[in-house]
Amino acid sequence: MFSGIKQFISGAQILFVAFGALVLVPLLTGLNPAMALLGAGVGTLMFQVLTGRKVPIFLGSSFSFIGPIIFAMQTWGQGATQFGLFFAGFMYFVIAAVVKWRGMSLIERLLPPVVIGPVIMVIGLSVAVAASGMAMGQGGGKQLVEYGPSIFLAAVSLATTIIVAVFAGGMLRLVPILSGVIVGYIVAAFMGEVNFAGVIAAPWFAMPHFVHPEVNWAAAVFMLPVAIAPTIEHIGAVMAVGKVTGNDYTAKPGLHRTLTGDGLGVCFAGLIGGPPITTYSEVTGALMITRNFNPVIMTWAAVLAIILAFFGKFNAILQSIPLPVMGGIMVLLFGTIASIGLKTLIDAKVDLMSPRNLVIVAVILTCGIGGLTLKLGALNLAGVGLVSILAIILNLILPQDKQRDGIAEGQDV
Repeated sequence: MFSGIKQFISGAQILFVAFGALVLVPLLTGLNPAMALLGAGVGTLMFQVLTGRKVPIFLGSSFSFIGPIIFAMQTWGQGATQFGLFFAGFMYFVIAAVVKWRGMSLIERLLPPVVIGPVIMVIGLSVAVAASGMAMGQGGGKQLVEYGPSIFLAAVSLATTIIVAVFAGGMLRLVPILSGVIVGYIVAAFMGEVNFAGVIAAPWFAMPHFVHPEVNWAAAVFMLPVAIAPTIEHIGAVMAVGKVTGNDYTAKPGLHRTLTGDGLGVCFAGLIGGPPITTYSEVTGALMITRNFNPVIMTWAAVLAIILAFFGKFNAILQSIPLPVMGGIMVLLFGTIASIGLKTLIDAKVDLMSPRNLVIVAVILTCGIGGLTLKLGALNLAGVGLVSILAIILNLILPQDKQRDGIAEGQDV
């Protein structure tokens, strides 16, 4: 019994570590936080079933989809966006099949660091304008919160997040985003910038609002390539967890199984109205500190996430977080995502003096950040989806510079 209580507490701790990032994605994109919790919980359990509960991984909301979700919601609406997110899960199945068939060699050929690096940078920088707008209290082209209070609240949440990330120690250092949101929310409440009407009116327990997907192939084609980056991130995360625990999870249960499990979770989230899910590096950091590698703790974290999805008051509090507080977090978050892409290029020693590499990176950054759209009849390709395809094509057709290509195989994202 004592062992069970200990595992329950460890699971609660894992959920606490993942919580800030988990609910941040729906809050930034306009999706329902309850569905993020439900999708993460059920998705993690599905992952565990498929992998025989051998891998201590928790799946939470993916940052890679924030920009594409915002674009898709504005372009096609939520129903079509959810269909696109459901369809994005199939990219995991495709890559899982390739890994099962050919191992990692073909993936490394199609998606070397010179491709993945700039694509990840576009994921962060393509929505930089939206982050700055939220920090200034702007949304949908309108000033929703007064400029002065907005800038102050954004600065408070941003400063708190930076201080915790840089100076805090122990478990606190693993939750900088959650810390920034909590402090920003408290300050906003004292300033009278929090509307508690929705919290008061919300029931204690409520059935989450399901949003059914609407078939829209334009949204599906737009979202499918977006999943390339998080699938590569998944591979790196599985390898990282294996290094922490001393097990080779790419061999047993197998990388194709972990990818398929993650893909099933993405599909499920799309069906219910939640954001796609992915492996969380915060959880890996928690494992390194606690040294508790039992996958059962991820089961408890998943169950607790599902239970929280049905607390109406709790989700109303999340939705009452002021826009500028989230904007301050976004300023750091999206820059951090872009820096991961830059780190990918640096770690792989990609030589940007090589004309081939320079062309790929330059075209991807300009088209992605500039918002280039390719119109093919009723189908529009834009953002991360478009540049992912461009990057793969350029990488395949441009001749290799054997002496200066600077591409190292097997690098993790």
